[in-house]
Amino acid sequence: MAKIVLRRVTKSFGQKVAVDDLNLEVEDGEFVIVVGPSGCGKTTTLRMIAGFETPNMGTLHIGGTLMNHVPPKDRNLAMVFQNYALFPHMSVERNLSFGLRVRHASKKEINTQVHEIAEMLGIRPLLDRKPAQLSGGERQRVALGRALLRKPQAFLLDEPLSNLDAALRTQMRFELKRIHAQFPVTTVYVTHDQVEAMTMADRIVLMNDGELQQVAPPETLYAEPVNVFAAGFIGSPKINLVSARIDHSSGGSALRCLATAIPLTTEIADQLRSAQSETVTIGIRPEDILPQSPMDDTPGRAVVSGTVEVIEPLGAETHIAVRVGDDILTCRTPPRSGLEMGSTINLSFDIAQATIFDGTSGLRLC
Repeated sequence: MAKIVLRRVTKSFGQKVAVDDLNLEVEDGEFVIVVGPSGCGKTTTLRMIAGFETPNMGTLHIGGTLMNHVPPKDRNLAMVFQNYALFPHMSVERNLSFGLRVRHASKKEINTQVHEIAEMLGIRPLLDRKPAQLSGGERQRVALGRALLRKPQAFLLDEPLSNLDAALRTQMRFELKRIHAQFPVTTVYVTHDQVEAMTMADRIVLMNDGELQQVAPPETLYAEPVNVFAAGFIGSPKINLVSARIDHSSGGSALRCLATAIPLTTEIADQLRSAQSETVTIGIRPEDILPQSPMDDTPGRAVVSGTVEVIEPLGAETHIAVRVGDDILTCRTPPRSGLEMGSTINLSFDIAQATIFDGTSGLRLC
C-alpha cells in the first residue's frame, strides 16, 4: 500500500489543457473516487498515475518515490478497465493466475492463492470457463481477482461498472466495498456516476474542465458544496438553483425571488453583505422543500405557490416539478399524494437549510 501525491500537475494535449495545476493527496489505504462530467480530466489523471501519460508540469509520488518517468510496469499498480481486459483464450483460472505465473510463483502458491481469491469473489465454480462464457458481473469479478492477486501498491479503476445493468451495478458496488474492507489497498476509482461516488468513496474528488473543484467526504460534498457547480453536480434529483436579488432596507433584509420576498434572519443577512454583487444563487435540496405547507411569515421561511408540471412516481417517494413564476422547483413527496398535473400547490422551505452562492463568483457564501 502507498500514499499517492500529485503536486501542481498539468497535462496538455496540444492547445487543450486536460488537467490544470492539480494538487491531490490520496492517503495510504484510502478509497478515493474521481468524478465529474465527460472531458473534465478524471481519466487523464488516472492515466498519469498509471504511467500511461506523462505530466507536462508538476510531480507525482507513489509511496514516497517520484514516479514522473517510471514506466507503468515498474510502478506496481493494478488497473481494472471498463472492458475488463481479460485474455479470451484463457480460462478463468489462467486469467487469475497470469500475474503469479509471470512472477514465476510456485505451482502450489498459484493454486492456493487462486482458489482463495476465487472463493472470496464467488467465482470458484467458474474457474474452467472462458471469459465468453461469463456474464458481465462474473467477468468483472475475474478482473478484480486478477488485480488483487498482484498485491499492488494501489488499485486504479476506470469506470469498471459502466457496462453492467442497474441491478448488477448495485450488487458490484457492495462487492467492491466489501473487498476494500478486506484488502484496504489505496484505491483511485474514476466514474461519471455520482451514485457510485456517494455510496463507495471515503472521499470524492470533483473535477470540471480540468480543474479540481472540491475534495471532501460524500456527506460534506452534498451538504457543503463550495460552489454552484459542486452543488449542481452532486445530488439526485438535482438541487434547485434559483437566482435572487438581495434587498437590504431599514425594514430588514430579504431575498427577492420566486415572485416573493423571503425575509432573512439577522445572521444570514450579515453573511450576505460580503457578496460581490446584488444577486445570489440559492441552492435548495428537493428534500428540504415541503409541499402543501400553511402560509406564514416567519423570518427565513419562504412560502410560494406554483403549478404542478411533472409528477414522477418512484415507489417509495414521488418527485414533482412545480413551476413558480419563471422557475421550476423539484421536491419530494410521499407516494400516493393525490396530486395531479396542472393543480396548484403551496411549497415551503427554510432559507437556513439552503446554500447561498455569490451571483458573480459562484462561490458559497453561507
